[in-house]
Amino acid sequence: AAQGWTGFLCRLRYRTREIYLNPGMRNVHVNVKQIEKRDSVLTSKQQIDRLLRPGSSYFNLNPFEVLQIDPEATDEELKKRFRALSILVHPDKNQDDPDRAQLAFEAVDKAYKNLLDPEQKKRAVDVIQAGREYVEHNMKEKKKQLKKDGKPQFLEEDDPEMFRQAVYKQTMKLFAELEIKRKEREAKDMHERKRAREEEIETAEKAKREREWQKNFEETRDGRVDSWRSFQAGKSKAKKEKKPRSFLKPPKVKMEQRE
Repeated sequence: AAQGWTGFLCRLRYRTREIYLNPGMRNVHVNVKQIEKRDSVLTSKQQIDRLLRPGSSYFNLNPFEVLQIDPEATDEELKKRFRALSILVHPDKNQDDPDRAQLAFEAVDKAYKNLLDPEQKKRAVDVIQAGREYVEHNMKEKKKQLKKDGKPQFLEEDDPEMFRQAVYKQTMKLFAELEIKRKEREAKDMHERKRAREEEIETAEKAKREREWQKNFEETRDGRVDSWRSFQAGKSKAKKEKKPRSFLKPPKVKMEQRE
């Protein structure tokens, strides 16, 4: 599974510089943090609506997106953000809509637990980084083509907000692809386990039938032997009592004398 994950990310990555180390992109990072700060003050209802919006099963695959926190946030910042958001969407605070609040709370709790796991957190960071590098690579390729065509080398993604949206869309797509692959592997594993279990049951039932047959065979063996002996004894007695067949002799014929 680890090799599959690594291979998947390797196919997504390109040899581009890390976005935060790119001077031209530093403003993007600042802009993203400003947007996250703005979104983080949503009301309870707005947060519940955000976490349960159509397509949330895929949107919420990104734990940083769920918690609205930067991937470079410290553990203490992560903890504070979780507490604030979990209180905001907790069912006790939203008694007018407890069912949806419970679902939103579960999404927040799951995201936080994922980020507490170093391996899960690294995977999420890797996917986000792959999304950024993918967008940045595409921008470079587009500008090369524009230069070749003698056209102005300006792209929509040069605008920080448009770049953020492009990265967001690509990152969401990567998370969705990984989830689909995970479900496919899970379904395949489940099928294999089911098939192995069916074979195991069939083998056990076959062995049981063979044991029962052998047991019945052993239990009836003495009876079969006695029956055979009785049959043989009966045949011998019948032979002894059998009388020889008698044949009727034809009457003697007198020869007629002639005078």
